[in-house]
Amino acid sequence: MINIRKPHLVILSEGKDLFKAVISAEILQDAIKAISAIIDESRFEISSDKLVARAVDPANAAMVSLELAGDAFISMEGTECEIGVDLGRFSEVLGMADRSGEIELELDPNTHKLDITMGGFSYKLSLLDPSTLRKAPTVPVLDLPAEIALSGVVFRRMIKAAEMVSDHMSMGVRDGVFFMEATGDSDHVSMDLTGSDLISIVPAEVRSLYSLDYLSDISKGVGNASEVVINLGRDLPASIRFELAGGDCMVKYVLAPRIESD
Repeated sequence: MINIRKPHLVILSEGKDLFKAVISAEILQDAIKAISAIIDESRFEISSDKLVARAVDPANAAMVSLELAGDAFISMEGTECEIGVDLGRFSEVLGMADRSGEIELELDPNTHKLDITMGGFSYKLSLLDPSTLRKAPTVPVLDLPAEIALSGVVFRRMIKAAEMVSDHMSMGVRDGVFFMEATGDSDHVSMDLTGSDLISIVPAEVRSLYSLDYLSDISKGVGNASEVVINLGRDLPASIRFELAGGDCMVKYVLAPRIESD
């Protein structure tokens, strides 16, 4: 169990991009793992009480949004600013930290590098110019009437099962039952989950087809999340979201459907 102390939030003088924080290694590792599941680099919007990132993958097929609330940090202070991060490099550095330890982050206003300190180890991470990165997308408003909440374990298992036979997978609800199915050249797999197998369900007659390449990456981003909430429509993008750090870290993916041929 992680003991998270309430953060001390400070608004610093305007005109300088300043950010300094201490956070559990486990929380930061899981958060960056979730966002880097589908993108390689991202803008991070920093304020005095949260850290936000939103980005679309290069193929414009999937979007991810991440919000780390102030309460996810042990301490946090900063001004409103924006930084660009190479998520691959950042993940490699964070991977050196003990998950039970703490990570200190500080933006150097002179070099505009991110100083990372953990367990006596220090690293200066070169940042990307935010102006060279794609602007953060607007989270789309979608009419997705079906909502299914299931355990992260079940979500990962159904993706793994579908990968064995195909490169795409259908998800939907029929007669109040959530289902997934995948069909390959010779094999077929399906799974039906009823009320007792789910955490909750708001039923609606829906079905859409999705790429397993993306779903597989998303399942890796879900990691150890205990609950995954899926919103579905008919031939519409899927919304897949979950919480980390006791709800102080919110992650949401929006995945475009595949067009089924007749």
